[in-house]
Amino acid sequence: MLTTLPDLLPLPAGGLEIADARTGRTRSAVLEAFRIGRTAVTVGEHRRVLDAVGSGARRTEAGDRLPVHGVTWFEAVRWCNAASRLAGVEPAYDVEGRRVRWDVGSEGYRLPTEAEWEYACRAGTSGPTYGPLGTVAWTADDAVDAPQPVATRSPNAFGLHDVLGNVWEWCWDYADTARYGEYRSLRGGGWADPPWSVRAGVRRGSAPDARIEDVGFRVARGAVGEPGVPAAQGWSDAADRARARVRGLVPLGWTPLSFPEE
Repeated sequence: MLTTLPDLLPLPAGGLEIADARTGRTRSAVLEAFRIGRTAVTVGEHRRVLDAVGSGARRTEAGDRLPVHGVTWFEAVRWCNAASRLAGVEPAYDVEGRRVRWDVGSEGYRLPTEAEWEYACRAGTSGPTYGPLGTVAWTADDAVDAPQPVATRSPNAFGLHDVLGNVWEWCWDYADTARYGEYRSLRGGGWADPPWSVRAGVRRGSAPDARIEDVGFRVARGAVGEPGVPAAQGWSDAADRARARVRGLVPLGWTPLSFPEE
């Protein structure tokens, strides 16, 4: 089992300021201690977990130490639940079709919130990167045409590898419920992205069922709130719903998310 499940590192409680480029606002996030993957989930870890629980993984010729990529947000969520069952803990997610609820009191595997991801990425730094990109990240400057094996570039101060570059990583949060509907957030940049796009504060979003070649995921664990309370680690369901309530005419191209009534 130790070689099947991802290696997680403990991060201390802390906080950070998160900027929103669209609104021009910043917000404070206070974080409980949690654990997060030393690397993105690898091809080998992804396959072994699904094989162990009998779910069946998509077969690939990619090496086991490459970050798994081309996975949808929904697939990442289901993998987290499979890993939780394999570890003998209650899964963090309740999945009903396209509707996913996170039990913030669960010890199961899960996707990090954007606040957790950025806190983990920055590792106490305040600049756009935690080190020179040529030593910490795989980007377009390296002229590679595919993701590279994990942990082949220098880690940040927390000991995490490839938080920037190599593959974009799915996060739990919606990208923007007012503008992009059910799109979920992506952070970190990928191997084909120019250096200006590979930054701790850069965010991107995509549909949760989109399969994108340069997108993978990193997992977190830790009970970070009270069971049944839909808010933790810089995220809240109430804030998502409030943001989706657009007053007046909806700007061209916006698709505010319509939440089901609880």
